[in-house]
Amino acid sequence: MHFDLPDLRLFIHVSEALSLTGGARRASLSTAAASTRIKSLEGQLGSRLFYRGSQGVELTPAGEKLLKHARAIMRQVEYVKSDFSNYSNSEVGHIRIFANTTAVTEFMPEVLADFLGRRPGITIDLQERLTNDIFRGVLDGAADFGVTSGEIKIRGLEVLPFSMDRLVVVVPSSHPLETGETIFFQQTLEYPHVGLHEGSTLLQFLKAQVTELGVYLPLRIQVFGFEPACRMIEAGVGIGILPESSALRYQRTMDLSIVRLKDDWATRERSVVVRELDSLPESSKELIKAIRDFHDYKE
Repeated sequence: MHFDLPDLRLFIHVSEALSLTGGARRASLSTAAASTRIKSLEGQLGSRLFYRGSQGVELTPAGEKLLKHARAIMRQVEYVKSDFSNYSNSEVGHIRIFANTTAVTEFMPEVLADFLGRRPGITIDLQERLTNDIFRGVLDGAADFGVTSGEIKIRGLEVLPFSMDRLVVVVPSSHPLETGETIFFQQTLEYPHVGLHEGSTLLQFLKAQVTELGVYLPLRIQVFGFEPACRMIEAGVGIGILPESSALRYQRTMDLSIVRLKDDWATRERSVVVRELDSLPESSKELIKAIRDFHDYKE
């Protein structure tokens, strides 16, 4: 059985686009040529890889399995290219990172700005993902590494802690909760909340907590980002559960108060997760080091 790398790359493009035409366009091929190559690949494997319909294509179980292998193979090819690029004087490569909301909005922009400023040949794909999607993406090879918070109960990943992430209650000035005492999360549920968008890891985490309590999260409004959330809180729209680092930053320019939570889960460890650190290209290792060094300096 013989696989051509261009065919595997085309297969990945079609799988991600959920369209033969879209995948062919990404691979700079005609739709007819792409269809011929996919059929040839199916013939070699003796398995159907896609269900074809009027709205596009959908992976079969065999296609799902091949996608994991194909991503791993192409990722390894990129690792080889990156490692051997070190023999030249230019650093080149591409790094894909899946990260939670706090990482994407709070510290990764600053880390990446410095990192990329010193490495013009590196490109980065930073994607905000839910916690389980971060784990799955790293395990499947869809991401080089992930950045997440909280307890990690999954096998097959190396976990590299780098700082603590404390969640706090942010309230407008003169709010009833502004007593100077720590409170339990359940006490905040008596008041309307300002929450993040549905795709945020923080919102999903809080929804899991209220599910355990057997109640619901009284969301009054949902916004994209911590700054809009703080502006809504300052205006009296509601209260919010946010990372303390974000709350402290916006408290400098907004009329906000911060109340700490008594719940054990309110203090979480931030970690980088990788499938195998030693197998990563040097550029990825250097970025992980930059993330850890940044927090060693800041906290």
